[in-house]
Amino acid sequence: MRGIASCYNEHAIRVSDSYCSRPSNQAFLCPKLNHSSRDSVTCMYKVNLISTLQRVLFITLTWTKKLMGQGFTITITNSGHSPSKFNARQLMRKIKGNQTFKSHNFEIQVLWDLSDARYEEGPEPVGGFYVVVLVDSELGLRLGDRTESEDQSLNLDVKEAKFSMVSRSERFSGTAVYATKAKFSENGIAHDIVIKCGAEEEGSKSHVLSVCVDKKTMFQVKRLRWNFRGNQTIFVDGLVVDMMWDVHDWLFNPNSASAVFMFRTRSGLDSRLWLEEKTLQNHKEQDRIGFSLLICACKNSD
Repeated sequence: MRGIASCYNEHAIRVSDSYCSRPSNQAFLCPKLNHSSRDSVTCMYKVNLISTLQRVLFITLTWTKKLMGQGFTITITNSGHSPSKFNARQLMRKIKGNQTFKSHNFEIQVLWDLSDARYEEGPEPVGGFYVVVLVDSELGLRLGDRTESEDQSLNLDVKEAKFSMVSRSERFSGTAVYATKAKFSENGIAHDIVIKCGAEEEGSKSHVLSVCVDKKTMFQVKRLRWNFRGNQTIFVDGLVVDMMWDVHDWLFNPNSASAVFMFRTRSGLDSRLWLEEKTLQNHKEQDRIGFSLLICACKNSD
């Protein structure tokens, strides 16, 4: 396994706490440009249930904000290998509520309170809210920053499953600057990510793609009309992360004018850079699901 790290180190870019904190001649102090607006956020969580024979469940939550108001959608599936078999979709438009429905022979109960929710940008709250999903009376998912007294008022004295986010998708519209945050590992820190796609200089016909992580330029892609699709490997929190882009329609199709960017950690034993002394100890990591961040960007909102 030593060859993997040495091979990637030759061409990849490493992001670590020390790298992001020290000064650098290549520092990209992201300018205060008008960022695109975030229209929707979709997060998929893997839930390891305790009290059922079918131990793995996937809960997808989509936050949306439209002219008719904002809310979220809950989608349930019982297999990561059969994502098309979603059979439960409930749109929650009320700011506070409690709803129960059936999905894959499970009884799903959703409790939420957005009455005091705080928002910074986009439809996803950053505080003052809670969303709770119970699966056959087992606590499968809890989001938000509610207090212990609020927990007691919800009567959540139940078994609690282990859950983790495995993917996050964000849809933007507006200018060609996309800013977000992402944690690439469960125990890692949240990293600031800024993607800029535009003319290399004012009035220039040559386009450039810049990817910034924690106020540092990770890489730039020039002559974007020739390199409208591609990938780059970076290291984040000791993980191998592949960054892929497709800006073909953004450049050449004025009707759709959309672009797609993805960050994806590698799953399995090749996802860590330092495994030589821990290969046997971490053998179960082969089955670990990697994390992915997908950004879909449009020049204009629908």
